[in-house]
Amino acid sequence: MAKYSIGVDYGTLSGRALLIDVETGEELASSVYEYPHQVMDQKLPSGKKLPQDWALQHPQDYLDVLYHTIPEVLKEAKVSPEDVIGLGTDFTACTVLPVKRDGTPLCFLPEFEDEPHAYVKLWKHHAAQDKANRLNEIAQQRGEKWLQNYGGKISSEWAIPKLWQIAEEAPAVYDGMDRFIEAADWIVWQLTGKESRNSCTAGYKAIWNKRTGYPSEEFFAALSPKLTHAVKEKLGTEITPLGQKAGGITAEMAKLTGLKEGTAVSVGNVDAHVCVPAAGIDGPAKMLAIIGTSTCHMMMGTEEKQVPGMCGVVEDGIMPGYFGYEAGQSCVGDHFAWVIDNCVPASYREEAKKEGKNIHAFLREKAQLQKPGESGLLALDWWNGNRSILVDADLSGVLLGMTLQTKPEEIYRALIEATAYGTRVLVENYRAHGVPVEEFIASGGIAWKDPMTMQIYSDVLNMPVKIVGTLQGPAYGSALFGAVAAGKEAGGYEDIFAAARRLGKVKQEFYTPIPENVAVYEKLYQEYVRLHDYFGRGENDVMKRLKTLKKEQSR
Repeated sequence: MAKYSIGVDYGTLSGRALLIDVETGEELASSVYEYPHQVMDQKLPSGKKLPQDWALQHPQDYLDVLYHTIPEVLKEAKVSPEDVIGLGTDFTACTVLPVKRDGTPLCFLPEFEDEPHAYVKLWKHHAAQDKANRLNEIAQQRGEKWLQNYGGKISSEWAIPKLWQIAEEAPAVYDGMDRFIEAADWIVWQLTGKESRNSCTAGYKAIWNKRTGYPSEEFFAALSPKLTHAVKEKLGTEITPLGQKAGGITAEMAKLTGLKEGTAVSVGNVDAHVCVPAAGIDGPAKMLAIIGTSTCHMMMGTEEKQVPGMCGVVEDGIMPGYFGYEAGQSCVGDHFAWVIDNCVPASYREEAKKEGKNIHAFLREKAQLQKPGESGLLALDWWNGNRSILVDADLSGVLLGMTLQTKPEEIYRALIEATAYGTRVLVENYRAHGVPVEEFIASGGIAWKDPMTMQIYSDVLNMPVKIVGTLQGPAYGSALFGAVAAGKEAGGYEDIFAAARRLGKVKQEFYTPIPENVAVYEKLYQEYVRLHDYFGRGENDVMKRLKTLKKEQSR
């Protein structure tokens, strides 16, 4: 009798479930649920206005994903719950929320429903940048050795700056919460009835180390006396390795999802990290880029190297026995969408409609007719700040070289090229600090659907670009972890390596560099690096001055 596993992938705008055959890797059914509240960056459900740089979500949306998608994939695949042996989940991160001791989100309580700090702080919530700046200053002054494991800077996107923001700006929320928890762990708690903390988010997002634990209470006290006991009081010290079983599905959740009570649930994971085994990666020097609204660049190594500007290096952070490296770009698909929303004239939309094409496809067709450098444009891909290697959410985008003849498709292509340049900066940064990058593999909808973009990446990197063999890499990876949580005796796998080697997927077709394009992109990349360092390394802080002025004028 065939056995199955379900992976549930929580993205920025929606959650999806994928049901796979654990013997063959066949993807039998999938279902997507769009979050009703989407990203709350302008106002709360009550209408209360949010300040600049906020990005919140509503945890009810995450529960509704389970209630809608899991019954749908079971129905579509015509699979009995008795034959589903495991469930794995993954989440965007750092996406965190304050909850009570029983797991109830504070925003569910009447007294906090109009308090912004009581909601989920999404990964791209950047309103704690001032806390991140101060945290980094204090860590440097104190000579905290762990700081170098995060490239020398903790991002405003990570957990501790967000927690500090709550402590300072909403002390009632800080005092009212019993736990500050990653959504990745919270959803597992809701499924199993047991709180657990996974080593991936703890390591990359909350400054936890497998060997030394969290930073000292003295460090937290140096940030704020209110944070002195933050680890014990809000975060918890029991950390569970990836691939472990968090528990079984509760009777209540079984009724709501249609699954069998007791079905194995793996500990939480991050959407980017969980994608690595989905690509069949089981060793070092292979960079996986999960390209979506933002991009995460995942890699494993045999040694712990301290690389400036990386998001982090965490022992066992991706797969056991290796040091997992993470870097990323905060704005990729998001700024392609920005072009569509803000730079496309009605005439283009009308023409696309006549041709029966969506506007992205229409614009790509025009953009791919251009040669590298033909538009005269060059961009910096910082529309949502810089995650790596500058680690600064106060940086902003640049588009250089526009004339009265500049077309929307040229802007579109320039921003695609900018993301490729940004990726090359990360690759070269790793290589310069002793972390080899010998293969490049891409995952996600853009990787599958946009040959032009992937060819640009191959040309800019001067490397072959392989594509993960599933359109739903994170959900597929989560399903693999679900099969590992179930264990070999139940029909699953003894470890994630066994699952990755058997079920990992990479497409046979791949992209190779075109020499004449490589030569032109080399010139453009050198210009990108000059702009990158000029605006990003302090020579000209005009972006920050403009942002400060914007805040002042928005009050």
